[in-house]
Formats: sequence, structure tokens, C-alpha cells
Amino acid sequence: MGQITLPGNPPIAVTLRRSAQARRLSLRLSQIDGRVTLTLPRRVPEREALGFLRDKEAWLRGHMEARGEDVRIAVGAVLPVEGVPRVLRAGTGRSVALAPDAVAVPGPEERMAARLQGWLRTLARERLAEASDRHAAALGRPYTRLTLRDTRSRWGSCTADGALMYSWRLILAPPEVLDYVAAHEVAHLAEMNHSRAFWDTVERLYGDWRGARRWLRDEGGGLHRYRFGD
Repeated sequence: MGQITLPGNPPIAVTLRRSAQARRLSLRLSQIDGRVTLTLPRRVPEREALGFLRDKEAWLRGHMEARGEDVRIAVGAVLPVEGVPRVLRAGTGRSVALAPDAVAVPGPEERMAARLQGWLRTLARERLAEASDRHAAALGRPYTRLTLRDTRSRWGSCTADGALMYSWRLILAPPEVLDYVAAHEVAHLAEMNHSRAFWDTVERLYGDWRGARRWLRDEGGGLHRYRFGD
């Protein structure tokens, strides 16, 4: 592993990764954290990698612009809650307050990110438990437990013993997207695969799932742009 910088405005830090399995140069922009990685076959010289990177500069900058910059949680930042953009404001009293266009977070600003994240996780658990309970009842298959994590590679999972896991960041997505992920994972209680029978089960529980799945594919990576101090 190494790192080079692609000059320009702004300069772009690129991580170099050599791989014995790679047969060609490949460039990847993470939609989760914005990191740029250039993978090289073992014997390709670094000067060739830099030339490849320059050839791909327009493509890379275009995709970086489309992704947008990370958003640090602070007063004045805009954060989607249940798919609705809301301005973060300093609040009063003891509880986080949700308004149609804002979220008011009481306490010192340096604690805003931690307090807001805790509130979002609680709200996510409520919404995901309700959806999971509803879909499990319709399926006639109970789950054993429900946990939340800040996963980067998947929105949910279901184990063979019926344990459901979800990303708490689903609370930032539109409600129908959260509901789809719950239906998807509950469907695995009956079908531990992605067969036609599985997708038929998802459709029976949720309805037409294609739009929600497309939203996650196209927009889901952006939910990781919101940084809570991690």
C-alpha cells in the first residue's frame, strides 16, 4: 500500500494497492467514504499507474462531484431524517425535537453529533422493529433478535438462527426504503437465498420492491456522507 497525489484543484489523494490477482489497472471511488483506490498488478511500475490516473482524471472528478462532500454534524448542517432534509438547530429542554424542516438538538454544540446519533438510533430501532414485527407476522416466521450497527457493506442481514441486523442509517432514508429492507431481511427467515421464491416472498410482504432497491443502489451510498465524529 502506498499513496500518491493527483495534482489539480483540489488535489486528490489516491491509495495505491498492489494485487497478485489483478490483471489490469483499476480505479475505484468509494461511495461510502470518498476514498480513491488504484489497484495495480504486481509488476506494473508506478509511473504507468500515474499515467493511467491522469487519463481517468475527468471521470474521477466528475464522479467525486456527483458524490458530494462529507457533511459534519453541526448547527446549520442539513441532514435527512426519514428521507426529508432537515436543518440542524440548537434546541432547548431535554429532548431532541423533530420538526417538518428541522431537528432541534439541546445541549452544548460539541455534544450535538453524539446526542443526535443516539436519538437517530433509537428512532431507527422503533421503525425497524415495527416493520420487522409486521412482516414477520405476515410471514408466520418469528425472528429471534434485532440489532443495529453502522455497517458499510450491507443494509441488513438475517442469520440462520433468525437474528436480524440493520444499519441504523436507514432512518435517514425514505420510510418505504426502510420498510423494503425490513421485508427483505424477514423474507430470509423463510428463504435463505436470493432465489425466485425469495423475491416472490419479498413481493408478497412488501409489494413492488424494485423502486426501493433502485433507490438504495443509486442513493444509499450518500447516507454515509454524514459524519458523526467517526
